[in-house]
Amino acid sequence: MTSLNRQWVLARRPVGQVSLEDFARRDALVPVPNLAAGEILVRVVMIGFDPAQRGWMDDGDSYMPPMPVGGPVRGSAAARVEASNNPAYPEGSLVRGLFGWQDYAVTARVGETPPVLIPLGVTPEEALGVLGAASLTAHIGLNRVGRLRAGDTVLVSGAAGAVGSVAVQIARLKGARVIGAAGGPEKCRWLTSDYGADAAIDYRNENVSERLAILAPKGIDLFFDNVGGAMLEAGIDHVARFGRIVLCGAISGYNDVEAAPGPRNLMRMIAQRAEMRGFILPDHLDHVPAARHELEVWLRAGKIRYRVDIQEGFENISKTFLRLFSGLNQGKQLLRLL
Repeated sequence: MTSLNRQWVLARRPVGQVSLEDFARRDALVPVPNLAAGEILVRVVMIGFDPAQRGWMDDGDSYMPPMPVGGPVRGSAAARVEASNNPAYPEGSLVRGLFGWQDYAVTARVGETPPVLIPLGVTPEEALGVLGAASLTAHIGLNRVGRLRAGDTVLVSGAAGAVGSVAVQIARLKGARVIGAAGGPEKCRWLTSDYGADAAIDYRNENVSERLAILAPKGIDLFFDNVGGAMLEAGIDHVARFGRIVLCGAISGYNDVEAAPGPRNLMRMIAQRAEMRGFILPDHLDHVPAARHELEVWLRAGKIRYRVDIQEGFENISKTFLRLFSGLNQGKQLLRLL
């Protein structure tokens, strides 16, 4: 263990497009492992990146408190237990949690969400990727919130991303007909050739609404939306009678200075007697163990494929986060420290 705890902190609250200037590098002392009962000291080995982190940087009312300016950037990570005052987390074990952009963190404090033990045989890449929060969000969003049924016509936006790519595959495994929307021909090729989507729409080069009219002439039974904005409006245009729209994310607007106008076609939700519901994973934690088990069964059976984009080096953390908003990431965005 070194004496320094390298950190990337939130230097200022982003206004509009997040930039490198919104973050700063600093060195702090490693937390002294004089741990209170139940606490553990962890050393981060891999960091995961999610678009939702951009929203946590704003000073506004949300499902999580804003990140404090000057504090380590909040984010998911896999870490090794360096010291433990908790028998549930033996030294040397791997855990997953919101440890932030730093080398070391004290966690499992009273009142905090406890870290999750990474089972033997599960790699940090899997724990943060295909068996992590993104995949659990896809599983629970489709099944618990969207009430996915065999025979549904399902639309997934942001379908080549960490959440969307797994949502496409879960819907297919459950017997649905799946249309994925992604940016660029390469990502659309992944959707059909690697992830099993029945069709793909390149939102950068195709008119989404026109393509949906052809691909789903009877309408969309379930729309799993990660994008918002114009994509959400197109999905509403083609929602089937008694259809369901699950709002998982809205990456199209995360960097907006001012909120964009909402969908102009909400009257169609009334005419179609459709429903639209937002959700977050922490509201469904009681269903996580079963969802994780099913995902791991599919993974080990070769029924789920996934991509990870692994960058290297502590100094590249903030640059790696920005890849999420430029389309550079090729699958779940990760960064390896150790």
